[in-house]
This record gives sequence, structure tokens and C-alpha cells, in this order.
Amino acid sequence: MPGNTIGQALTLTSWGESHGPAIGGVLDGVPPGLLIDTDAIQRALDRRKPGASHGLTSARQELDKIQLLSGIYEGKTLGTPLSFIIHNQDQRSSDYEKYKDVYRPGHADYSYTMKYGHVDHRGGGRASARETAVRVAAGEIARQVLVSALPCYKTVASVTQIGTQKLSAPWNGESYEENPLFCSEPMLIASWTAYLQDIKEQGRSVGALIESHSKGLPAGLGEPVYDKLDADLAKALMSINAVKGVELGDGFACVTAATGFDEMASAAPSKHQTNKAGGIVGGISTGQDIVCRLALKPTSSTSQPRQTLTKDGEPVTLSINGRHDPCVGIRAVPIVEAMVNLVIADHFLRWRGQCGEQLKG
Repeated sequence: MPGNTIGQALTLTSWGESHGPAIGGVLDGVPPGLLIDTDAIQRALDRRKPGASHGLTSARQELDKIQLLSGIYEGKTLGTPLSFIIHNQDQRSSDYEKYKDVYRPGHADYSYTMKYGHVDHRGGGRASARETAVRVAAGEIARQVLVSALPCYKTVASVTQIGTQKLSAPWNGESYEENPLFCSEPMLIASWTAYLQDIKEQGRSVGALIESHSKGLPAGLGEPVYDKLDADLAKALMSINAVKGVELGDGFACVTAATGFDEMASAAPSKHQTNKAGGIVGGISTGQDIVCRLALKPTSSTSQPRQTLTKDGEPVTLSINGRHDPCVGIRAVPIVEAMVNLVIADHFLRWRGQCGEQLKG
């Protein structure tokens, strides 16, 4: 009930706060006998960790070294709960003492206090994006589960817009040479970097648009009513910090589209001539690319003054200084990929448990 677990056949429960001694997770439902590539898990964490984008993300320095505690022996999964821990090392809790008695606009201080009556204000506590390191580690394990059964599977995400800066053309989901901005157009990296540096110097922040493409999936994954594959993807992506909107396929553009469906032909890829639906119809995958798009709001912590209240209800003007991202969307790309991996792996294992035969191509 408390909402710290996601999934059904493959479940992830995360725990820990931003400035506690550690964060971690329990991934249950991983099939036995899977040879786990721990180096790949560490590489995934390194893509997300703070301080990795040349001054354009939080300066917090965390090694993010993962330690697997259970569920694995001699490099292979046992089929038992796979638990892991990531120690926090660069907390600077004293930086937050001046915010202990005030509600920071855009943060969860007020809503958490209204719900629980007590809140860990240090770095955002449980509401901090620090928790997403757990998702990235679990998401990489989920990816390995999928690739072991579906060798052609891959999910790739990219930042397609930061603030007013957009890609010059729609991205087709193909892999690209990774860079600190997760931008699929190399010629834009210099201008985007200059744009973000200017935003940072002004003490402001900007939002971002991220797009994710999942390829190599068969038709038949998902459930038809409450557990639609697209519904579960939307929930998982909306659970990422700062995400305020999610769409699949044409998304909101379908409102003004001439047609809202994909025509079919035997010679077309996956028997569909277009992919307006984003690879999911009736809650079930069609075998086409699954395309997700999500919008992230500007970082709430900036040095620009804004109006708020103290916990005693007194009005106050607040400026927030500290180690913050001018655009949280940059570091969200590995998190998006991880959440998509977790949802698709969960639905794959659910399908296998229910249907137990070869998926359709």
C-alpha cells in the first residue's frame, strides 16, 4: 500500500533517503540461472550519477558502487529475491539546515508534511532523485532478463528538447554516440551546452523532453483492461521525479490528426504501415517500436528569489543555493530507459507465465 513497489511478476521495492547512509532495492521475480553482468550494472549507474556532465548537472560526487547482497551465487541468479545496496558518500546535510523550517516551492516539503506530519528535508529525503539510482540498477538487470530471451531487444532514449532548444529533425530511435547531454544530433551539443551554461549563470533552470524507443519486441505483451502495457509504462514514467506529462505514439497530436489508426498490409514492417499508436493497441504490443515521450519540469531549486511560507505560515522570500542541475532532463535518460525495461520485463514474464508458448513475431 505505501507505494514503494512496482511490478507484478517482476517487482522492484526501493528504500532509502537522499542523505541517509545508503539506498537500495529488492528485485524479486528474476528467473533463476541468469548470468548477471555486474559490470553492465555499474556502467548503467555511471551514466546516471551526479557530476558526470561537465558542470551541467549537480556537483554531488557519488561513486554509486553497487553491492549485490542476495539472490545470486557464482554469478548466476538463484530465483530468490535479488537485493542490493548503494552507499551514500557525499551528503552535505548542513547545506539544508537553513531550509528546515520553510516550504521550498516546487519541492515535496509541503505535501509530505501534510501527509506524514514529519519530513526529512535533507536533500529532499525520499522525494530526491537520488532514489533513481536504485531504478537504474534494477532496470539494467531487467534489460539482461529481456535480452536473454529476446536477443534483439533494446531500449534507447534521447533528450529531444531542452528549454527552447530542439532537435533539427524528428529522432527515429536509432542508437547514437553517447554524450553528456544525451543528444542524438552531435552538431547541436556545443550550442545546447552554451545554452545551459547561460541558464545556470542566470540562476535559472529549464525543462526537457525525452523520447524513448523500444525495439526488437514481439507482438502480444500486455493486458487488455486495467494493466495495459501503455498504462503501466505511463505510470512508471510518471513516477520519475519532475515528470509532468507522458505520451505514447502520436500522443496529444492525435487530437488534430486526420486519422487515429495505423493501416495494415502484409508486406509492411510488423504488418503496419505507420506507428501512430506507438507500438501498443488495446493495451497489447503489436511488434512495432514502442515509442514513449515525456516532459520534465525545470529544476525547482534555483537561486532566483521566489515567494513561499515558513512552516509556521509566515510569508518569506527564498533563494536556494546548492548543488543542483540547471536541467534535470539530462540525467533522466538512463532512468527512463530503466523504467521502460522494468515494465516490459514484468509484462514479458507475466505473458510467459500465462501463455507459456512462443510469442508471435
